[in-house]
Amino acid sequence: MKQIRVLQWGLGAMGSGMAKLMLEKSGLKIVAAIDGRPDYVGKDLGEILGVEKKLGVRVTNKPEDVLKKEKVDIVVIATTSWLKDQIPDLRKILNAGINCISIAEEMSDAYAQNPKLAKELDTLAKKNGITIIGTGVNPGFVLDQLIVALTAGNHNVERIEASRINDLSPYGPTVMNSQGVGTTPEQFKAGIADGSIVGHVGFPESIHMISDALGLGVDRIEQTREPIISKVRRETPYVKVEKGMVAGCSHIGIGYRGDKEVIKLIHPQQIHPELEKIETGDYINIFGKPEIHMSIKPEIAGGVATEGIAVNLIPLVVAATPGLKRMIDLPVPAALMGESAYSRKF
Repeated sequence: MKQIRVLQWGLGAMGSGMAKLMLEKSGLKIVAAIDGRPDYVGKDLGEILGVEKKLGVRVTNKPEDVLKKEKVDIVVIATTSWLKDQIPDLRKILNAGINCISIAEEMSDAYAQNPKLAKELDTLAKKNGITIIGTGVNPGFVLDQLIVALTAGNHNVERIEASRINDLSPYGPTVMNSQGVGTTPEQFKAGIADGSIVGHVGFPESIHMISDALGLGVDRIEQTREPIISKVRRETPYVKVEKGMVAGCSHIGIGYRGDKEVIKLIHPQQIHPELEKIETGDYINIFGKPEIHMSIKPEIAGGVATEGIAVNLIPLVVAATPGLKRMIDLPVPAALMGESAYSRKF
């Protein structure tokens, strides 16, 4: 079996986790790594990941030195949640003629909020004969692709209501900041007003993806965000939350067709919810014929699953037709447990 050569761009919490997982997969080989932190540059990737042996891959902060299509089959990039922030790097990757997987939430369905940039990415990818996609556990799986898959046997769908009650603790500073974790209630309110706190990134993308897949005709999306105030002290490697501070964000997104609510997604996210005896879980309710009610407890682990989905998607992206894709455009990824998993036909 010929190994797929991977460049890992971004070695934060998610990027490092994905790189470690790739080391376990016989069909994947990390051939390059990019990160902008000065203390990472020039070091062996094995040292950065904390593995026992050197990997022979030096971390660089110069993408032009390693974006070589004759040496790299695909880039997995984990640097930001925002397409507008990542677009310069995505252009470099596509212009180099290399496939790409991004875990930027807005990339899961770039057409939802950034149609002009989405069209540019699609054109670039097709011009260079390669594929680009955004993915993750959510958006990218639980509150969109999984919902779509569950409707496969439905005669009709009247409306969908789904919720994800999860633990933010595994995530890094980017997610903590976007959720307002560690702020005061007053700071949270101000952050919502000025756009520095956004809550969950991805509701427009998930709702747009579901609507497109089922033909539900959503023409308007409304969102609400409220702080989750902690009654106890909580701490992660990236943030400390004292009693009375914000531990997370309760975020709701609703997709309407005309005046009718057809998709409602509910997502209260916080660090260490168990400290206040809150059980995590994923819940999907599809109303139609037949009715479907799915419950997963505890929730599909966010950080772990994001790493897994991105890595398991690699062979499918390399094999896909050129262009900008969404998760609903490719087969559902599966865990890469053996040789046949790397050569699925579609």
